[in-house]
Amino acid sequence: MKRADLLELVTLAALWGASFLFMRLGAAEFGPVALSFVRVLGASALLLPILALQGQLSALRKHWRPIFVVGITNSALPFLCFSYAALSINAGLSAVFNAASPLFGAVIAWLWLKDKLTPSRIAGLVIGFAGVLWLVWDQAAFKPGASSSGWAVLACLGAAVLYGFSASFTKRHLTGVPPMAVAAGSQLSASLFLVVPAWHWWPQAMPSAQGWLFALVLAVACTGLAYLLYFRLIAHVGPANAISVTFLIPVFAVIWGGLFLAEKVSGVMVLGCAVILLGTSLATSLLRLHQFGVFERNERP
Repeated sequence: MKRADLLELVTLAALWGASFLFMRLGAAEFGPVALSFVRVLGASALLLPILALQGQLSALRKHWRPIFVVGITNSALPFLCFSYAALSINAGLSAVFNAASPLFGAVIAWLWLKDKLTPSRIAGLVIGFAGVLWLVWDQAAFKPGASSSGWAVLACLGAAVLYGFSASFTKRHLTGVPPMAVAAGSQLSASLFLVVPAWHWWPQAMPSAQGWLFALVLAVACTGLAYLLYFRLIAHVGPANAISVTFLIPVFAVIWGGLFLAEKVSGVMVLGCAVILLGTSLATSLLRLHQFGVFERNERP
């Protein structure tokens, strides 16, 4: 990975990490539904003209049905879940649960696409899900007045499951489709899906100028621009290297939350995050058991 690619990877992680901060800042004024709608609509406004300039609108028209599904499962519903969670849990914790998405993706790909599970990947799933359960046990509380809402934690996990499903669905139905068509089309699809709910749940009091600023930064920078960087990275360094951004997002989410919202980070949260990321790295084959001195079947020391 060249220095310029590494810089783009860190920038992408900073943007996606900041999305949890801006959801937390904007959700109180807009509400989860309206904020998610503004987010995907703004991202659409940025990405669709670029798609048109690249001459790829025909790909969007040809594959609009599966792209519409991806828009719902990879943007509209996960954004709703995380925006809802932002009302009661901090940005860093949401980002940690988001880092579990590849774990759910590996299980769904194994069940649906018959992807092979090596011993390394199985170990990663066991370790990663143990970290998730540990954090859920520590953080989730369903009783009134609890500092961390159990429903918010479940919303984060629901978003992670949706991301995992979307990865397999995209691989099954959109392989070979230009990535920018999927990115722009999914944001447009999410906008269409959310327009009626957003009209119904639009806040009674018009959000402040500051609230609009938070929402627009979330839409343009943390969603639209982030997608451009992500697909640029895939083109330059390949998907396996680009997906490593997953490991940096919680770090930046914790940093932004601490700097701007004075959010505190517990030791359990740090350890839980480390366990989830270790499991994710094994489940996605970024790490293998032999790197720890453990040999898999058919391997020799």
